[in-house]
Amino acid sequence: MKSLLLGLRGLLLVSVACFAASTAFGAGADAVLRPGSVVLIRHALAPGVGDPERFALNDCSTQRNLSEEGRAQAVRIGQFFRQRSVPVDAVWSSQWCRTRDTADLAFPGKRVDKPAFNSFFGEPDAAPAQTRAAQELLNAWTGKGLLVVVTHQVNITALSGVVPASGEAVVLGRRNGVWTVTGRVAP
Repeated sequence: MKSLLLGLRGLLLVSVACFAASTAFGAGADAVLRPGSVVLIRHALAPGVGDPERFALNDCSTQRNLSEEGRAQAVRIGQFFRQRSVPVDAVWSSQWCRTRDTADLAFPGKRVDKPAFNSFFGEPDAAPAQTRAAQELLNAWTGKGLLVVVTHQVNITALSGVVPASGEAVVLGRRNGVWTVTGRVAP
């Protein structure tokens, strides 16, 4: 019983430490939003899971879309980044309407669609090849400011190991040629 309690205590301490480390917001966010970083943002709030059966890439009426709260969240994401001193050099997005809308509301006029960041939620067999394509794009990027990528949970998890909330950002920094998680910015 004592070992079980010690194990639970250890798990609780690790959980608290992970939560504290993952909640970079305000001044803490400034420390991780360094020039040259990549910021992977999960699209803002779009109720539901996955996509409807009748999903069509070029028809937003067939997709899960941002709720009113999600649209407001996307605007707040943009305001948050505009308040920081690190310039956003580029904004890439998946081709899904909810990611495009998040990118357009947060970073008007900057979005460039990148199919490598499209969701593979409904096609898990596509994950390895698509993740490699996304990694190649990230590895080729050499901007001086931030690269913001608005994408989906499955992509962010595949690239970082983090399962983000809607509107949450996972920040990557390049160390010795390898992208690693340097922080998270809460939605």
